[in-house]
Parts: sequence; C-alpha cells; structure tokens
Amino acid sequence: MAERDRSGGTAKRPPLAATLRRVERSAGALASASVARMDETLPWFRALPADQRSSIMLVAQAGVRSLVEWLRSGGTAAGTQEISDEVFAAAPRALARSITLTQTVQLIKVTIDVAESQVAHLAAAGEEDALTEAILKFSREIAFSAARVYARAAESRGAWDARLQALLVDALLRGDSSDVLASRAAALGWADAPPVAVVVGRSPGGDHTAVLHTVYRAARRARVEVIGGVHGDRLVVVMGGATDPMAIARQLAAAFGEGPVVVGPAVPSLDHATESARAALAGFRAAPAWPGAPNPVAAEALLPERALAGDSEARRALRHDAYGALARAGGGLLETLDAFFAAGGVLESAARELFVHPNTVRYRLKRVAEVTGLSPLDGRDAFALRMALTIGRLDPAS
Repeated sequence: MAERDRSGGTAKRPPLAATLRRVERSAGALASASVARMDETLPWFRALPADQRSSIMLVAQAGVRSLVEWLRSGGTAAGTQEISDEVFAAAPRALARSITLTQTVQLIKVTIDVAESQVAHLAAAGEEDALTEAILKFSREIAFSAARVYARAAESRGAWDARLQALLVDALLRGDSSDVLASRAAALGWADAPPVAVVVGRSPGGDHTAVLHTVYRAARRARVEVIGGVHGDRLVVVMGGATDPMAIARQLAAAFGEGPVVVGPAVPSLDHATESARAALAGFRAAPAWPGAPNPVAAEALLPERALAGDSEARRALRHDAYGALARAGGGLLETLDAFFAAGGVLESAARELFVHPNTVRYRLKRVAEVTGLSPLDGRDAFALRMALTIGRLDPAS
C-alpha cells in the first residue's frame, strides 16, 4: 500500500523499492564476489600488487553503492555522470597508469556478469527483468565514465610529456650535463637507440601539441624514436635509431614549416647529442646564405656559411680536416690548389704556373679530393676548400 506524505498526498515510492533494499543489503557480498571472480578469470589481476588489488576492491564497492543510488534516482539522466564518476573517484589516480583501459573494461564486464548472475536472489518478485535492464544500462554509464577517466589521464600525461620533452630539448641546446639529459630522457622512456641526430627547422606554427603530434606520427612511419620541442619559431627534433639521418629527416620534413631543415651529424648516444644540436642550430642560422641548398641539408655541408657566421666549430673543422689534412699530406697539394684557383680552374694554366705536366695537376687534385673529401672540380666543394685555405692561413698555429 502506498505511503502518505505529511500533506496528506500519496508519496511516490522509488522504482524497484523492494529490490533496492535487497541490493543495499548485499552490496558488500556483491563486491567481494566480483573481486573473487576477477581473481579466478583474469591472470593479470592475480599478478597485481596488493595495494592495487585493494584499490580495485574499493572501486567495486563504490560501483555497487553507485548502482544503488542510480536505482534510487530511477535511472534518470540527471546526475548519472556524477554518480558513475564517483566509482573511479574511490581509486588513486596512479591506478589509471597501472591498468589499461582494456583491462578496466574486463573488470567492468566481470562485475556486471556477477551482478547479473545474482538477479534472481537480488530482485523482488516480478522485478527480475527490470533489474537486469537497469544493470545493463548502468554498466553502459560506467563504461563511459571509465573512458572519461582514461581520456583525462591521457590528456594530463600528454601535457606532462610535452613539458618534459621541451625541458630535455632546452637542456640539449644549453649543453647541460649528460646526467641531466639522461634523467629527463629516462622519464620519457627514451631507449637511446644509436645513432642519435638532431634536426632543426622552422615550426609550422599553431598549437605546439599538434605540431609535435605530426612529428611523432611521421616518426612512427619511419620507425625511429623521437623527442621534439618547439623553441620560439624553431622546431627541434632528436632522432634515435636513425641509421641514415638524412633519409629519416626527409620523411619528417613535412612536419616542419617553410625554410631550411638542417640535420646535425650522427652521434653514438644522447650523451653526445649536444654536439649534433649545436651543429644543426649553427647550420640553421647560416642556411639562408646558400639559397640553392637541398632541403633537408646536412650541417656539415654548410661549413663555409657557418664559418662566415662566426661558428668556431665550423672554422675548426675547415682548418683541421681540410687545410691541416692537406698540409700533413704534403706532395705539393696546397701549392697545386693555390695555382688551380688562381688560374680560374684551368688545368693547363695551373700546370704552366707550377712547371709540371697537366696530368700531374690532375693527379694532385684527385689526391686533394681523397684527403679532404672535397673535390676542387666541384663548385660547391671548391668554395669550401678556398675557405679552408683562408682560415688555415689566418691561424696556422692551430
């Protein structure tokens, strides 16, 4: 018989009132039975540490309590999200990092299966079908709530990872110690697969997260490990496991904005990545001086422009690896190169200046290419060799 309220009217009883009381009394037993079923059917659940298993027990208990509240409200849309979200509020946030969304769905399924198997015991006479339907609807709300929890965790983790990557790239550009680089890279799960190379180009602009997402997507296709960061108008990408840095950079080039993309030299590990970063940055600053440069371009191909822009490492490389190598090789290579340049690149004129046969000049120029890796017969290489001669003679003691 319906109860009367204080105004004399008939008070409306909640739907499934008799069933609701039974579910309330059985809440603890339902949660315990659900956890026991998880232990029986889910091998990964048995392997969890005790504290995480306890957290899942709390979630199961909160789930049953939320089901009671949901039934009491009549399963209306109002307040449904808040009720279902309370289920996961009972567990620490760290649990979302330990258990995947797939595993969470498995836990929800086990709990719902247990609840459905107890319908005959929980439901009052004639309310079995209504309770089954209510449980299924509530399970849908719980699944949506789980998706929201993991989406928020992913957003938070993504923002934190982006911040860590920006800090690591900043440390690289500053030349911080290898310990600092290693600790930040470890926090990001960096495997440090050799070789490592740094690529610098202009950022395409827009949201930094979207820019880096494009880089990561291209890196997955190229099967390399990357860490990226946007610094001002520059996009800096550290590549790991790039056996051919130039080829990989070409695959990543679409993620950069307009302008040159410069690839630093390959180094053995992240500990040495500062060297690659410095070369790439110096090359990026100097690249406008070579309008016809390929894109992407190696930082080493920009040594003459870098030297003119004041890069001491580029001056050292030209002085030591080109001028110094020619001086150490002897055999009249420096004198032949001077005569060849003075003659405007004409072999016969250089030979007359040196009082040798043109074939001798030709042989010596070939030796220059072997010793330095730069051919005097190539216009671009000849420019680098002239720069090397100038720098080497300006500072011969070095």
